Amino acid sequence: MLSRLAKLLLTSTAIAPVLFTYAYVASVSGAVKQGILLSLLGVLLFLLCIFLLRYCSKHLEKVEFTMTTAEVADRENIGFLLLYLLPLFTSSFSSLNWNVWIPAIVVFGAVVATGYSYHFNPLLGLLGWHFYKVGTTEGITYVLITKKHLRRATANIQVGQLTEYILIDLEGK
Repeated sequence: MLSRLAKLLLTSTAIAPVLFTYAYVASVSGAVKQGILLSLLGVLLFLLCIFLLRYCSKHLEKVEFTMTTAEVADRENIGFLLLYLLPLFTSSFSSLNWNVWIPAIVVFGAVVATGYSYHFNPLLGLLGWHFYKVGTTEGITYVLITKKHLRRATANIQVGQLTEYILIDLEGK
């Protein structure tokens, strides 16, 4: 189990699209250097996300997991989409109040990384991963990250435990 490190990485990689949006706003406002820097940071976070997935598939202990219920959990992306698009509604990059934006993003990331809430990661969605809330016979609900489209709730799969309540499918497609 990766625990807090996994949550921190998943949370930080989930904000990469925000960086791409800020990079666009910076570029069209004439702050090309800042736009390039933000783009590079976004690419770095995207690569970090891919590295995390590969690391998990090779190093996490495989555990047989039996689910009894399954529900799509990708619906939580609306909040992220608003966060991603908000910079586009400013008049220019220089008008962004970084004294407010940076602490807000850090606090948001810290709350998600240290709590039991988990929000949709659009980078994983772009890579073909899906999120499901899956239940066990003991009544525990986990978030399952998988490339499969779950068609039935009663299935046995091989998973790795990313965090206390987040599992990743290690069987592939």
